[in-house]
This record gives sequence, structure tokens and C-alpha cells, in this order.
Amino acid sequence: MIHPHKKVVIGIVTYNSRHKIADCLDSVNRQNYPRELVQVVVVDNSSHDSTKEYLAEVWPQVTVIANDRNAGFAAANNQIYSWAKDQADYLVLLNDDTIVEPYWLSRLVNAVSGDEKIAAVQSKLLLYPEKNLINSLGNSLQFLGFAFCDHYREPDSHAYTALFDLPYASGAAVLLKLSALQEIGLFDEKLFMYHEDVDLGWRLRLSGYRVVIDPLSVVYHKYSYSKARYKFYYMDRNRWIVLLKNYRLATIVLLAPMLLIMEVGITAFSIKNEWSKEKFKGWLWLIKNFGYIMSERRKIQDLRRVSDREILSLFVGPITNQEVENKLLSWVANPLLEAYFLLVRLVVFW
Repeated sequence: MIHPHKKVVIGIVTYNSRHKIADCLDSVNRQNYPRELVQVVVVDNSSHDSTKEYLAEVWPQVTVIANDRNAGFAAANNQIYSWAKDQADYLVLLNDDTIVEPYWLSRLVNAVSGDEKIAAVQSKLLLYPEKNLINSLGNSLQFLGFAFCDHYREPDSHAYTALFDLPYASGAAVLLKLSALQEIGLFDEKLFMYHEDVDLGWRLRLSGYRVVIDPLSVVYHKYSYSKARYKFYYMDRNRWIVLLKNYRLATIVLLAPMLLIMEVGITAFSIKNEWSKEKFKGWLWLIKNFGYIMSERRKIQDLRRVSDREILSLFVGPITNQEVENKLLSWVANPLLEAYFLLVRLVVFW
């Protein structure tokens, strides 16, 4: 059942996206949801190709916010949120390298309308052009803060049809309830890019909301895995920011031995793979901005309605990101992580 009275803003962040934004907007334009209730807002992060000119010429009905610098994924989406918060019921974040099915949006709206506790609904992400393979059928969050897609590159068996809960929803294709965002905010702009969706999902969970996936809301994602050094910097640094902000202090103390062991391992990995400068740069940032992290932590903890024990029930022990699989991880690190996580789950009562 479509809820035709619910207004939706679809937000898309672009950066040099001329070669991919057309497919995305064409598919959005083919939705079976009432067009008069949907507004598309694009924030362009100072593209130097013809993205802005293309949008102005071909998509005049799209609202375009043009930044004079690359503000990052988090800040650009916050601009969309600021635009949407007084004009719609729901905000949908959509990557510019996606193609959506015609019923994609109506499925998301129906899902979030079915339970007042649901604040975020992710779509099933399939790869493109390998449309029979999964990009993300939900996401896993490892207890030390590593995040990865579930069922990546597995054949899409269509076995999942009902909603199920996630620790966080991917920012590539997610509907968010604006009333919940008005309570906790959207993205932490200090993250710039990567892990901002992890942080948001964690905060929503701590505030008592549900985060789910609708496997029948389908999006195709032109996904590619990058090993760029800047990506290692942001992912490693941001993992620490999210951990320090969201866990209770007692949980951080309990995790400290394993966090230290993992930090030694990641540092060795960074040296071996020639991104140690980025690793040390991340440490320096954390030290310089520790006051900011603690300030954000206090805000989050003041909104907390859910225990760490309940949060940990959504997390996993091993790291199973297929992009970084190796024998040391599979045979040594993961068994140790799994055992430690079981111990943590037994101890944490707070």
C-alpha cells in the first residue's frame, strides 16, 4: 500500500558525476510514487566537469545546491537535510552511481510507515552491471568498529523478502524519518566521508529507534572498491571517532586490550602497504580533536535509551570483509576476535 500523503526529498551528492548521474535521475523519474510528493535535491561538491551544466539543462525540476568547494559527503548531505527538514516527512539519501527500480521508493515509504520505531530503511543493493550479484544485503558492524557489506558478491537468491534489523543502514540508498533526525541530527561533518552512516545508525539505535532493510526495495549500484590512501586514512580514523563517541566508557575499557592488539596489527599493515603516513596522520587528528570527540560523546550519551548490552547483540566478532581476506585474518585474528567478543557479551550488563 502506497502512502500518497507522505512527502519525500531525495538527496543526491555529486562530484564530477556527469558520466553517471543521468542513469540515476532517469530511474528516479520512473518511480511509481506520486511525483508531486517527491522533490530531488542535488548538492554538487564543486565539480569541474559538466555536471552542473547538465543538471541545469536537462533536469530543471531538480533543485541544485552548488558548493564552491568539496565539502565532503557528510556535510553535503547535511545541506540536503537542512533544506528538507521543514518540507517533507522523509529524506532519502541516494548515491549518484545507482539505478533504482520503479517500486523502490514506495517500498521504503511503506516499510517506515509500518512501525513508528523504524527511523531508517535501507534498500537491497545489487551490483551493476552484474545485476544478479549482491552488493549489500544489510551490513555487519564488528565490535571494534569495522563495517562491511553482508553477502557481498553472492548470487541474489531472492530468499529474503521480509524486513529485518541492521546495526546501521548504508548511506548509498536509505530512507530516513525526518522527525528522528530532528532529534539526533544527521551526519557528523568531521567524518567528511566513510563511517558517517555507521555513526548515524549507532546513534539511532542508542536513541531507541529501529534500523531495517527491505529486501524488496531494489537498487543497482555501480560499486567499485578503491585502495586509495585517503580512503585508508578516513576509514581508520573515523572508526576510532565512532567508537569513542558511542560506546559507554566501561565498554571501551573492557575492549581496550583487543583494541591495542588490533592497533598494532593495523599499524604493521599500514607500514607493509605504504600508508603509514596516513595512519600517523589519523592519530594526530584524534589527539588534536579529542575535545571535540568528547563533546559529541556527551551529547550522544545524554540521548541514550538503550544499553550497550543490547547494542552488542547487533554486532559481530570476526572481520569478514571479502576485500581484505587473508590467511592470517581467517586463521588467527578472527578466532581470537570471536572468542574475545563472546567474553565481552558475557561480561557486559550495562
